[in-house]
Amino acid sequence: MFEELPDEESLSEVAQWLREATKVVVFTGAGISTDSGIPDFRGPNGLWTQNPLAEKTSTLSYYLGDPEVRKVAWEGRVRTFNGTAQPNAGHLAVTQLHRNNKLHAVVTQNVDGLHQAAGLDDELVVEVHGTIRFARCWQCKDRRPMSEFIERVKAGEVDPPCELCGGIVKSDAILFEQALVPDVINRAMQVAEECDVLLAVGSTLAVTPAAYVVDRARASDAKVAIINGGPTERDRYAHVLLRGGISPILTDLLIRAGLTGQ
Repeated sequence: MFEELPDEESLSEVAQWLREATKVVVFTGAGISTDSGIPDFRGPNGLWTQNPLAEKTSTLSYYLGDPEVRKVAWEGRVRTFNGTAQPNAGHLAVTQLHRNNKLHAVVTQNVDGLHQAAGLDDELVVEVHGTIRFARCWQCKDRRPMSEFIERVKAGEVDPPCELCGGIVKSDAILFEQALVPDVINRAMQVAEECDVLLAVGSTLAVTPAAYVVDRARASDAKVAIINGGPTERDRYAHVLLRGGISPILTDLLIRAGLTGQ
């Protein structure tokens, strides 16, 4: 965790962008949720780094083909839904942009629903990789709140099947090898082309096509700031790079921009 903020000049420049902007798009990755107790994936202490089997839970063929992988996945969902993961100062800063009539949209790789929990309406949040707030049967497509299945796991079902057809149930998050929803990714690219400022926050920007939001925004003459704890795959597209803790940087930017009211 970085304790020091980036240099004053860079922070002041991005704050000025926000002050003048009318359509800010915030692109978020796992890094914005680590302060909420949700680990990232590829970092030194990331979920996949520490447990290779956990990475298999994010790959469709492993998930569908191996009951042990599904068991690990359900154990992880129970931990995620234990009530401790709440929006942090970073999520609240993004919501504050909306309250100041600056936010055009959030495009998120995250599936945790914390942007909505922080006060954003569903229509403002483009969840390019789906959501874990719901679960769906792979066979009959029956969709229900994830909480229903979590209760079944807590009651002793290690891999709860669909109650309608007995099929395999997975979260409504998009796994590796699973196709993205075309309308969702198209909307992500559209809002990127419409924005005047893009903040790319807490992502290595390595997973495409979601990360192409950065390319589209830069090509459409938006100001681009990348806020992350370390280098990303798309640093070359940024006008400004802000390295450090996500929540402190976002909070500081809003203070500098005079956007803490409303």
